[in-house]
Amino acid sequence: MLVACLLAIVIFSVASPHYATSGNAVTVLRNSVELLLIGLGMTLLLAMGGIDVSIGIVMGLVAIAVGRIVSADGSPFLAIISGPLVGALLGCVTAAVIVLGRVPAIVGTLGLLGVYRTAIFVLLGGQWLSGLPSSLTDLLSTTVIGIPVAAFAIAIAYLAVWLALRRTPYGLHLLAIGNSEEKARLSGIPVVKIRFATFVISGVLTGIAATFYVATYRNVEMTIGSTLALDAIAAVILGGTSILGGRCSLIGTVFGVLLLRILQNGLLLIGVPSLWQPVVTGVLILGVLGFEAASNRLPLARFRRARA
Repeated sequence: MLVACLLAIVIFSVASPHYATSGNAVTVLRNSVELLLIGLGMTLLLAMGGIDVSIGIVMGLVAIAVGRIVSADGSPFLAIISGPLVGALLGCVTAAVIVLGRVPAIVGTLGLLGVYRTAIFVLLGGQWLSGLPSSLTDLLSTTVIGIPVAAFAIAIAYLAVWLALRRTPYGLHLLAIGNSEEKARLSGIPVVKIRFATFVISGVLTGIAATFYVATYRNVEMTIGSTLALDAIAAVILGGTSILGGRCSLIGTVFGVLLLRILQNGLLLIGVPSLWQPVVTGVLILGVLGFEAASNRLPLARFRRARA
């Protein structure tokens, strides 16, 4: 993935004189903040054998809540607290539908996607939520020892998840459920609790991403998060997390997000319309899934030939 990122940077630098600049590098990193946080939650969900296609619209709902709180109260600290809390609440709703309701994740989150999209339209009344106060922006755009606050937030989130996966039973239980939920249940693993907690964790990370979104853009548009779930799934499986569950890579997710944003930014600079970005993302997903399917079949094919 690192080689792929470097290769893409070289190609786009040759194709566009505006690509290899410090300003464009900052733009790519800035556009990666929300996806890095949401991708982290999606990594846990896919590793567990689940998925959430409504995650981008969830970020939109949290962004509306954060924006309204900033407008009404003006306190950035209340907005920072409310983002993860609202995200956790929506994560509980998703978990209740999927885990407690025993609805397949893809079906349940597709249903929630429609409900949440309508909720955004009703809450915004068909108009953008714009002109938000700069108090949240001023707080979250500051730097500590020259490093942006967003970088610290992402680093802390990834470190916390890494420790949970490596140093606590949660990680073993999560991957065991991803490999075989039935075997995990027979082994005494609290499947319902782990699955419920993972959807809530994903909601919290989405809430943090929404807070940074509001701080950066100071508005919430009607189409917020419409392609974010697709981007998150693409970045995560590009990074090596199995869409079938049982395997994940946090550092792979980081490079998957960067590669996706590098490609999207580079295509824009060489004149490819933004309309084609979802096409590129979809092709990447199909390519990775095709490669994974071929890899999974290859050992079986060799075994059959050996027996013959």
